[in-house]
Amino acid sequence: MDRSLRRGISLGGTLDGGGLALDDGWFDAIRDAGLDLVRLPVRWDSVAADRVDRAVEGGLARGLAVVLDVHHFEGTDAAFLALWERIAARYAGADPRLAFELRNEPHDPMTATAWNRLLRDALRVVRARHPERAVIAGPVARNVIAALPTLQLPDDPHLLATVHHYLPFRFTHQGAPWIAGADAWLGTSWGTAADRARIRADLATAAAWARGRRLFLGEFGTRDAAPMAARAAWTALVRAEAERLGMDWAYWDFATEFGAFDVASGSWRAPLLAALRG
Repeated sequence: MDRSLRRGISLGGTLDGGGLALDDGWFDAIRDAGLDLVRLPVRWDSVAADRVDRAVEGGLARGLAVVLDVHHFEGTDAAFLALWERIAARYAGADPRLAFELRNEPHDPMTATAWNRLLRDALRVVRARHPERAVIAGPVARNVIAALPTLQLPDDPHLLATVHHYLPFRFTHQGAPWIAGADAWLGTSWGTAADRARIRADLATAAAWARGRRLFLGEFGTRDAAPMAARAAWTALVRAEAERLGMDWAYWDFATEFGAFDVASGSWRAPLLAALRG
């Protein structure tokens, strides 16, 4: 990624084992909507590498920056480093608009100490072939802003920090079938002055931690169980605050239950697209 502010969207549910077939035309829709970045979450143990290649080229061919993200990795540290050896070799010499995100949402049982050590090792692996490519890494506890103080990043001018923002969780994830008790959150509203102030404060905390380091808001979004008006208002505020604070961002996501795009009709959900475009 270059130094300009990047605004984009993740293609969740496609290369990460979610079951959605990635349509090449989606890259056109993303570009034509005025976005300039696509994030590709990849579960490397369940997808053919040539499918990843096609997606990377699909984004780059439309002039989009591409973030290639290791998603749902559950193997050993040695396997993780070996994976990055393969990725780094595969994309040696690739367009500089391709960025590498080392690992999506590291979480228990991985500790901050273990993750800080592993990300340093992974960065060394990448830097052997990609000395100036943008590389992205975030904290444990699934990249939440509150965990930023535990993150120790090497001194590297091409290394970006990333955070994810889904607060308040009972609003953004109401009815999520993979979370026990989430049905009880159905009907949770959002939009009071206090709600809006909390988002501003949370993102300001992340920006203050960064102290001039480039920061990537790698995920933010709401499930379709929440009312559309509230979803759009929440999205617009998070996007606007991220931009005001100088953060690159990628909305989660394009076409799942969080999606800003309706695959069935082949069109954007207008309130969410308006919230993202500003």
